[in-house]
Amino acid sequence: MQGQRQDALRRPGRHPRGGVLGDALRDLQAGAEEVGLNYRDHAQELNAPIPKEPILFLKPPTALIGPDDPIVYPAISERVDYEAELGIVIKKRCRHVPPERAREYVLGYTCVNDVTARDLQRKDGQWTRAKSFDTFCPAGPCIATDIDPNGVDVEAYLNEERKQASNTKYFIFPLEDVVARISQVMTLLPGDLIATGTPSGIGPMQPGDKIEVRIEGIGSLRNSVVRL
Repeated sequence: MQGQRQDALRRPGRHPRGGVLGDALRDLQAGAEEVGLNYRDHAQELNAPIPKEPILFLKPPTALIGPDDPIVYPAISERVDYEAELGIVIKKRCRHVPPERAREYVLGYTCVNDVTARDLQRKDGQWTRAKSFDTFCPAGPCIATDIDPNGVDVEAYLNEERKQASNTKYFIFPLEDVVARISQVMTLLPGDLIATGTPSGIGPMQPGDKIEVRIEGIGSLRNSVVRL
């Protein structure tokens, strides 16, 4: 599996700016490691305490979709939210990485929408069911290698109306700390995707809506919402 991940990342056109991230992640069958409550304003809008260390959770490979793929609204939820996030794509296997070496293991950065069934999150008290539905992790459109991940604008647009607007300089835990802390818990593999948390402004989507995540220096990730 690790060899397959490496081969997929080496394919021409996959990871330079403009490379097709959605296809690469589907080929790799990678899941996503995610950080919750990494912006103070988002913690405040959820009436949650400011975390003293990153809150970690996982999304399965079946949650990953690419640009223009539909987000499927689950029948058992009555509120499904968008969450615009910066994604980190891991370049090589790592474990117990110190923060000062974290960027050595990063291939680049992409847009992520951490789609969440908010009513189920509140009902369950933990996040697995609410964030793990198929199609609940759109990512793309490319992997950018030449941005400052701790200083880019992150925005979300619902039906072309801006709903989220912040900058990664407001991270509680910067990129280096995120990679280091996750690597203390689990081995990171080539192609792993880390979503770094969302700013304030989260809100519900409905079937028929169009959602767009824009990140400075990366581009736009667009998806529609459908009910099957």
